Amino acid sequence: MVAEPEGPLEDRKPQSDEARSAFTPPEGVDQPGPPEEDHPSSEFAVPEGLSTEAPAEPEGSAFAPPATYHAKASPPAYTPAHGFPVLQLSKDVPWQDRMRTMLRIPVSERPMPEPVQRHDETGPAVPRVLDLTLRIGELLLAGGEGAEDVEAAMLAITSAYGLDHVEPTVTFTLLSITYQPSLVDDPVTANRTVRRRGTDYTRLTAVYQLVADISGDDQEIRLDEAYRRLAEIRRNRHPYPGWVLTLAAGTLAGGASVLVGGGALVFVAAAIGAMLGDRLAWLCAGRGLPEFYQFVVAAMPPAAIGVALSALHADLRPSAVITGGLFALIPGRALVAAVQDGLTGFYITASARLLEVAYFFVAIVVGVLTILYVGVQFEANLSPEGALVLVERPVMQILASMVLSLTFAVLLQQDRSTVLVAALNGGVAWVIYAAIAVTAGGSAVLATAVAAGLVGLFGQLLARFQHTSSLPYVTAAIGPLLPGSAMYFGVLHIAQNNIDAGFASLARAAALALAIAIGVNLGGEIARMFLRSPAAAGRRRAAKRTRGF
Repeated sequence: MVAEPEGPLEDRKPQSDEARSAFTPPEGVDQPGPPEEDHPSSEFAVPEGLSTEAPAEPEGSAFAPPATYHAKASPPAYTPAHGFPVLQLSKDVPWQDRMRTMLRIPVSERPMPEPVQRHDETGPAVPRVLDLTLRIGELLLAGGEGAEDVEAAMLAITSAYGLDHVEPTVTFTLLSITYQPSLVDDPVTANRTVRRRGTDYTRLTAVYQLVADISGDDQEIRLDEAYRRLAEIRRNRHPYPGWVLTLAAGTLAGGASVLVGGGALVFVAAAIGAMLGDRLAWLCAGRGLPEFYQFVVAAMPPAAIGVALSALHADLRPSAVITGGLFALIPGRALVAAVQDGLTGFYITASARLLEVAYFFVAIVVGVLTILYVGVQFEANLSPEGALVLVERPVMQILASMVLSLTFAVLLQQDRSTVLVAALNGGVAWVIYAAIAVTAGGSAVLATAVAAGLVGLFGQLLARFQHTSSLPYVTAAIGPLLPGSAMYFGVLHIAQNNIDAGFASLARAAALALAIAIGVNLGGEIARMFLRSPAAAGRRRAAKRTRGF
């Protein structure tokens, strides 16, 4: 029972301005009367004297089936009669497989994640979890990981902290993540842009270890601890200094020159040219020039040394010197990541990465072509026919392939424990390639694809054993398979005004590069397909065939 206020009405407190209607006339102004016409006509009203057509069917509910609907010819229901299968994700399989399985399932059908990191009843703050997820995804994407692997890592982190109905999205430079607890709640979206890329597989391995610890059951990683470890990973110095990288680039070029038939002097000449190109590229990078011009400058010294040796009529193989220098520049890592994104359905990211690879290829062609054109004008003895003579030295070439893979691993800033494994994998790749293409006389493209497939298979097996990324075991091992010779011959034909043969050789180089990328991806898929744990009940779904529509 509310008591009536005491005192006359005039003594009561007047209404505040906020409580007074905006349409109430002020004091002293009369209230306007009603309009002459209470029901004004709409501008869409039908004029007088014009009849309207009768509706085709009586007006009914918006949820009623249309007149053309027949139960016998009805489309399939959204929910099948047997219902959606309940997906059980076993903890015995690696988190990469579990998260890839969830990524290929619509958000509404995904199983509810069981929180691994339990801190209190309320759980961690959603914005901080999303921010941590984006920062980890940024490091993985900048380090060269495929888009599907980055999304899997992001989903693993949010699932570990108990966030369901999360949708991560990864493109070439943008990472986005959306969290919506239910249909009646507002979604929370955050994104992050990758501004700079860097090659450091030691940092990549550390990030994978952090994700594995967060998504594992054996220990509890709080958000502040995860942020602290992430900051340490960012501040971690590269395992190899700059002069070691320059020396590795020269050794890589020398080993590649031995693969294509060069000797000791050719090894030294190719190494000097590659080291000069590497130092010039570092100088251009310090002046802020884009990577395109860095590749142009880096390709010139090996080509110049090859042309000089040809002009001096030295009893060496200039083609081997130039080819060895090109091996240190071909972007095999970016090519494998681009094809992998395309094969897994990330077409926007794959297109952007392929465009980046195309720019790098064009830069290498421009740098080498400039030097070769000058050499042709001075009548340098550059003969593609003589360069195609194959020299078979199995033991020397196997050792050269292992040296090439080892130095490639150093250039990728890999951990010292993975360098020797990558070198052995590269030696196996060269043995398989030479057995098919040289000994058996088979197709070079087929031999490259088979060798790259075994590299991908072994790399995926080693990554599963170590619970880390497969890139440190795969990228360096494909070094001996890179199409340096085909690219050089194509550029030389163009410099000699033999355009058709030049473009044919460049097309062959592109075919070899695609064979490497597809083989690596196929080997990894075979490892995931046939070597899954029997406790994993969920299938890793893939997209349906297009069938022309």
